[in-house]
Amino acid sequence: MFVLFEEAGKFQAGRILSEADSSLQVELDSGKRVKLKAANALLKFEKPAPAALVAAGQKISEEIDLDLAWEFASEEEFGFAELARDYFSADPTQPASTEQQAAALFRLFEAPHYFRRAGKGRFRKAPAEILQQALAAIEKKKQVIAQITAWAEELAQGSCPAPVREQLYKILFKPDKNSPEYKAVVEASRAAHKAPLDLLQQAGAIASPYQFHWKRFLFENFPKGTAFPAVQAPPVKDALPLAADVQAFSIDDSSTTEIDDALSVRGLGSGTVTLGIHIAAPGLAVLPGSPIDLLGRARLSTVYMPGYKLTMLPDAVVQSYTLQEGRNCPALSLYVTLDEATLAISGTATRLEQVPIAANLRHDKLDAVFTEEFFEAAAAGAPPADVAWGVELSFLHRLARHLKAQREVVRGKPENFNRPDYNFSLDNPTGQEPEGKEKVSISIRKRGAPLDLIVAEAMILANSTWGEWLAEHGVPGIYRSQASLAPGVKVRMGTRALPHAGIGVKSYAWATSPLRRYTDLVNQWQIIACVTHGRTAALAAPFKPKDAELFSIISGFDGAYSAYNGFQAGIERYWTLTYLQQNGITELTATAFKDNLVRADDLPLVLPALGAQGLPRGAKLRIRLGEIDEITLDVSGTVVERLDLVVDDAAAGQVDEEDNESEIAAGPISIAVDLSDVSDDGSAVAPAAS
Repeated sequence: MFVLFEEAGKFQAGRILSEADSSLQVELDSGKRVKLKAANALLKFEKPAPAALVAAGQKISEEIDLDLAWEFASEEEFGFAELARDYFSADPTQPASTEQQAAALFRLFEAPHYFRRAGKGRFRKAPAEILQQALAAIEKKKQVIAQITAWAEELAQGSCPAPVREQLYKILFKPDKNSPEYKAVVEASRAAHKAPLDLLQQAGAIASPYQFHWKRFLFENFPKGTAFPAVQAPPVKDALPLAADVQAFSIDDSSTTEIDDALSVRGLGSGTVTLGIHIAAPGLAVLPGSPIDLLGRARLSTVYMPGYKLTMLPDAVVQSYTLQEGRNCPALSLYVTLDEATLAISGTATRLEQVPIAANLRHDKLDAVFTEEFFEAAAAGAPPADVAWGVELSFLHRLARHLKAQREVVRGKPENFNRPDYNFSLDNPTGQEPEGKEKVSISIRKRGAPLDLIVAEAMILANSTWGEWLAEHGVPGIYRSQASLAPGVKVRMGTRALPHAGIGVKSYAWATSPLRRYTDLVNQWQIIACVTHGRTAALAAPFKPKDAELFSIISGFDGAYSAYNGFQAGIERYWTLTYLQQNGITELTATAFKDNLVRADDLPLVLPALGAQGLPRGAKLRIRLGEIDEITLDVSGTVVERLDLVVDDAAAGQVDEEDNESEIAAGPISIAVDLSDVSDDGSAVAPAAS
């Protein structure tokens, strides 16, 4: 006697060795013996042999019309043998054959949308409306599978279907793995034996390497687009006094439209000089929770890149508060009183006022005038009277050098930033989003140029002074701190006034760029509360000590600022590689600095070079460039010549403080397409018969 049974969703048949009330001992064709619960025995038979029964049942089951079987089936619960009798037997009093009964069992089991399981070998037919819904879903699934196959074939043939192109960045980086577009890419990649990114490139899904980097950044950081809603910049309602005897001037690049800061100098020649540091004051009009505040908090910072930028606030709002020359502008001013001879600070005062902006100076136009030589000559004698702002800038340069020297005493060592700055200029007269094909020029600008030094030291003075002032008033702010200059100790953001070892100040609160950084706008609100309410400012400030909102802002800003800086570094590397290609540069001079990495001497480019491993830091090399990949931003090189015989000991031992920063914004791109994902064809899984 043989038995057909189900075990763990799988049909098997074998010979009965022994039988008790509740169990059977069964020997399978393989020789394996199993103990079977009596309830799992579905069909006992004498012939044919077990394997022949299963094979015949599977073949016959394929011929069973499910719609017809559903019509034949009883409205009540029934067994598979009953359905087999009704479906196959001409005489309703005679049972169906053993093979036909097995066929009915297999067919019922694999069609749960037609028949619901009600127990071992027992079924109940699905209600008509439920069946129709299930059949419609199955048909839709078939159509989706057909669409996936068609799209996969298009991709494999080098053409990208429009739906896949539209979902490109979602597919690559944040996919819905059940979407047909994603499955088509997986299926095509498997069939073509190509990496998904290579497949999509060859299919034309990526318009250009530049667009790939730009659209990916927008997808990850601006999924709703970069356009601002229409908003009206509110006016400053408070009547502000006009700053007496102040003629302020800003120093920025020509492309700068968000002019946050300006300087003024009074009292030169009198022995006591008053330095004014004037910061645009949108915080007087834009209130926490207002529509414009919500825009700033959503973006958190201006995004910079060669030839373009995404401002934190709408341009119309920026122009309402920017320190534009020829206007009296609302400003938060820090006045610092100094001894003209010794430059010792005797006092500070913070005011809210209207500041006359006499000039917007542009350092890219004036760097050639206000050089180190100019200021050295001014220090040796009187500054040239015919150079506009020459007298004021000469004093400010002397003060900046003094302030920097004081900070370096606190730091315990001089600041060591040896790399130059690089300016990227695109031939893009429209000022619109670059396409990635523009002619690019790269120029070198020495780090710490005199005008830069003047602005930087003035802003450090304001940020550190206001940081301490907030703490004195018990008003929390957003601070940047660094516990020490030990390797691995990073700059952190928090709400406490802690020392910043890297800068060499007791505390440092970003507050001088409220049009460009949201943290600065937040700190400006807190400072305004101190100016307005004095010692009771902690009660009136928008953000209170241990305010959860402050920590939320810090967390959001940290993430956004890192993402924006990472994008800027990557897109500058893209333009550097484009510059190499546009100018046919195949070799360059470089300096070894770490492991097998070298840094180009005249371009903002770090790359690995074969043959550089083991060379001393500071070794001068000629590098032959390899193939450039503008998608991964990869380029490698080979050392073809050592240009120096001996490395200067001082240069070899000198460590640039920026060496710990990310050196190469390149490498394999991590995508979320997993070729091991199994496509779901939508069909129900039936137990396998063996």
